[in-house]
Amino acid sequence: MVALAHLNPQQAAAVRHLGTPLLVLAGAGSGKTRVITHKIAWLIEDCGIPAERVLAVTFTNKAAREMRERALALCPGRAARGLTVCTFHALGLQILRRELRAAGLRPGFSVVDGQDSLHLIRELAQAGEELDAEAARAIISAWKDAGIAPEQALRQATDDREMHFARIYDRYERQLRAYNAVDFDDLIALPVRVLHGDRRAREHWQARTGHLLIDEYQDTSAAQYALMRLLVGSHHGLTAVGDDDQSVYAWRGARPENLQRLKEDFPQLQVIKLEQNYRSTGHILAAANGLIARNPHLFEKRLWSSLGPGDPIRVLPCNNPEHEAERIVSDMLRLRLRHADSWSHYAVLYRSNHQSRPLEQALREHGIPYRVSGGTSFFAYAEIKDLLAYLRLLSNPEDDPAFLRVVNVPRRHIGPGTVERLATYAAERRVPLLQACGELGLASHLPAAGYRRLTHFAQWLIEAQRLAHTEGPLAIFDHLLRSLDYEAWLRETSSGPAQAERRIARVGELRAWIARMADPDTGDGKDLDAITGHLALVDLMERQGEERAADSVQLMTLHAAKGLEFPHVWIAGLEEAILPHHANLEGAGLEEERRLAYVGLTRAQRHLTLTYCAQRNKSGETVDCEPSRFLRELPPDTVDWVEPSSPAAQAQARETGRAHLDNLRSLLQT
Repeated sequence: MVALAHLNPQQAAAVRHLGTPLLVLAGAGSGKTRVITHKIAWLIEDCGIPAERVLAVTFTNKAAREMRERALALCPGRAARGLTVCTFHALGLQILRRELRAAGLRPGFSVVDGQDSLHLIRELAQAGEELDAEAARAIISAWKDAGIAPEQALRQATDDREMHFARIYDRYERQLRAYNAVDFDDLIALPVRVLHGDRRAREHWQARTGHLLIDEYQDTSAAQYALMRLLVGSHHGLTAVGDDDQSVYAWRGARPENLQRLKEDFPQLQVIKLEQNYRSTGHILAAANGLIARNPHLFEKRLWSSLGPGDPIRVLPCNNPEHEAERIVSDMLRLRLRHADSWSHYAVLYRSNHQSRPLEQALREHGIPYRVSGGTSFFAYAEIKDLLAYLRLLSNPEDDPAFLRVVNVPRRHIGPGTVERLATYAAERRVPLLQACGELGLASHLPAAGYRRLTHFAQWLIEAQRLAHTEGPLAIFDHLLRSLDYEAWLRETSSGPAQAERRIARVGELRAWIARMADPDTGDGKDLDAITGHLALVDLMERQGEERAADSVQLMTLHAAKGLEFPHVWIAGLEEAILPHHANLEGAGLEEERRLAYVGLTRAQRHLTLTYCAQRNKSGETVDCEPSRFLRELPPDTVDWVEPSSPAAQAQARETGRAHLDNLRSLLQT
């Protein structure tokens, strides 16, 4: 039996609900993850649903990992064996790996990343064609999300630009299929197509999905909603958990209107609201409620807290971004003198990344440690992309983008001219690049030295592929490192010993991760195909934080702050054209900006300060700024406008002065 006594009545009701689809409207800080994890355990332990038929999906690997760990902690013994908690894209990959024929794929298919996808689109422009590859990729992504195939896009094109992009889309899809590859959009769009068109596959996956739980439901796209509908079918085993007031990802396909669709498609839908906030004080929640009430709502809710009213929200007018940064840092010093807490309890949020620069400068000048979110992704490092391309090529010899990445890494003196002639020959023969390397006919198209180097590379890969059929993934990875002498290559191509050691350490981290995934006792016992597919999905950005000091002020965008909380929060740049952003000053865009501001307000636990500037420098000119309309929309009794001449401001200035002296003494003592 799963203990539910420590849940509040609404949380417990959401956990125990069964029989009809359920929407849990979970306000910020209301314990939604607790509800999901307890419901997973309750379904398995109390309802007797086999763990392998319970499926929970969310949007990040980090969230999925944490959710799985918390659910397993609630299920003793082996009861939860077979439980699936993953991202939508990881689920799509599972479906495609089982339904290869229906998806038009062959074993060992590859998942191309965003950079490879963009490169491929650029390559598909024909002679004389001008192509905005980023715009083409965006519209192709939108077509895939909407379930529009290339032939349909060609029929529906209403102008020359759409027709141009539709032709690129058609070529792009043909090329992916020729490579036996899919992109990230295909990981949702293709499973939708398969389950919609193949009754056998649909019945299998519906039987496999005894109960589906969806986290962050408000962020689902059109294709993700369609996948959910196909998995649930008519058995109604569905729990969707989300908050329409925190839907801030329309720019990447999220559809808040999916809440309305859920209500229409499931007439028996039950709605439970989680409105008790365990994070913030009363003034913060009253301000957030007042702001978001100006948006239209399908379901009304109002957050409340038992933590007491707390301090009013402070609004600080500033002269310019440098003055704003100095006021924020002075505020931090004053609060830290009063509360003696960790620097990691302090966060500054902003609409756009460029706003961090003056903040970083001010923090450095005062010797305050800080961390800017959004560092380089683990998979963006060249050494990681190289080694994964090798693994992809061993798993799928038809993966031409992977071949092109590694054919001259480490350096084999295979020049661009040789690769171009190889590509021309392979295109004429309609074979993958690696296969073309082994054909005798290639010799007549290349100089002897270029042909010899290519065939030598191909033979080496074929031998490595033979090993891949008999050895485990870790042995294959170690073989690659040894035979490539990859560590020596990293030392040779690094700017210095320190950079070389960092690159070698990242390779070691990748090796350790492969070892964990391949271990049948501590991992999932994945084979090479499964590992290459899985690695293509995982975002390791959160690992970057492990390399930085844990006790540091957090600087991040409002989008990056979603799901986080801090005792002391500053939101900088509450000005018209910044927040709300100049591209979203009306209609649905303004509503999303208001939701983004709401997300920022509800990150704060104890103290919240909002700042705005009178002037900013734009394109080399000083321009006047107008305070954000969102400041005027806050309930007046929740806000304290701090004017420099007020007694409260003068008292704070004296306190700030003492804090600066204390900070200076501490710097002199270090």
